[in-house]
Amino acid sequence: MSSQAQPKSADRTPLYAGPIFDADTHFWETDEAWTRYLPRDAAEKYGISFKTGEDGDFAMYVGPRKVEISADHLFEDGRVPAPGKLHEWLRAMKEGKAEIDLHVPKTADMMEPAARVEKLDGWDVRSSILFIGNMITAISFLDDPRYAYPVLNAYNGWMYDQWKYNYDDRIYTAPIVTLDDVDEACRQLRDVIDKGAKLILMPMGPYNGKAPAHPDHDPFWAIANEAGLRVVFHVSEAIYMKHHMAVWGEPVQQSRIKQTAFVWMHGYSERPVVETLSSFIFWNFFARFPKVKLLSAENGAEWVPAMLTKMDKCRGIAKNGFWPGGQLKDRPSRIFAEHVSVVAYPEDDLRSIVDQVGTADWLLMGSDYPHAEGVEEPRIFADEACRGLSAGDTRKIMYENGMRFMGLPY
Repeated sequence: MSSQAQPKSADRTPLYAGPIFDADTHFWETDEAWTRYLPRDAAEKYGISFKTGEDGDFAMYVGPRKVEISADHLFEDGRVPAPGKLHEWLRAMKEGKAEIDLHVPKTADMMEPAARVEKLDGWDVRSSILFIGNMITAISFLDDPRYAYPVLNAYNGWMYDQWKYNYDDRIYTAPIVTLDDVDEACRQLRDVIDKGAKLILMPMGPYNGKAPAHPDHDPFWAIANEAGLRVVFHVSEAIYMKHHMAVWGEPVQQSRIKQTAFVWMHGYSERPVVETLSSFIFWNFFARFPKVKLLSAENGAEWVPAMLTKMDKCRGIAKNGFWPGGQLKDRPSRIFAEHVSVVAYPEDDLRSIVDQVGTADWLLMGSDYPHAEGVEEPRIFADEACRGLSAGDTRKIMYENGMRFMGLPY
């Protein structure tokens, strides 16, 4: 994020004054999220709880295992980091103001849809995508499918009760679906689609030692294709990288505050999303399932130009090689442009990115509200990221591309 303090909205003239589609927002869970539908046997081994451990840290636990990252930001009194204030906090720490406290009580709009819509109305956000809260830090700990599915299904059930999967076309909430067991995944997918889900959240990386687009997974993708589903890969612990990180002596599932730069660069940053998206394209996934759309959220966009150039080059190098899903009939970069969208970071140099790719049609904005590392309100995203872009491209990124991605009129 930009290290420059943003003026309050009342004191500035915004770069962009039109309607907004916010492609990256979150909620905070209520207590019932972890218990309402959770079977007892799953609760004993993989149930999610919040407590002060023997080390004195208040943290999330998955069964007996502490989720280290959670201790970085959780408070026993329920307060959360103030929306959009991360860089203000970091700047204060750098200046030696250790006493500063930028944590706030949760507000109604962070926990239920009617209040969130009021917030969206005040920001002129016409529609939005909503992602999970504390659960995002726990997904990589759900490593046994026998218990992962009951835990995730219970959580998704609470999510539907609390938010619905489509709240009046204003909030599209993404239930979590995993491909670790194809039969269970198909049941899971049918359930959320029957309840109105337009998009799902999936962990990045392979499943069952195979690419997500491997034909063994086709029964799942056939259901997704029939529904015209959007599939989102949101930043989180890419646990499939743990063995590679171990080769380098780098542990994963650590506190983000203590995490090394090497893991940030190779185990948690753009590499997992580049590998995941390029795998779909090289497996010729969209020739079989053209109605499925993919979205990268909160992974930034700076990696896209190099990825597209490299994919096109590698297609040529491998022209006479083995293509497990069949030879591509078009350039990978064009396939990407038709089927994949990316939520940028506000600190991304979007003018340079758009100049390199040649179009802004695949870029979406995301505020990350109510997280601290995002912007305080969605319109600030344009002030930070869209300077130097044309008015038309700014409107695409701030509004039109997101509405089109969700199939909404604009």
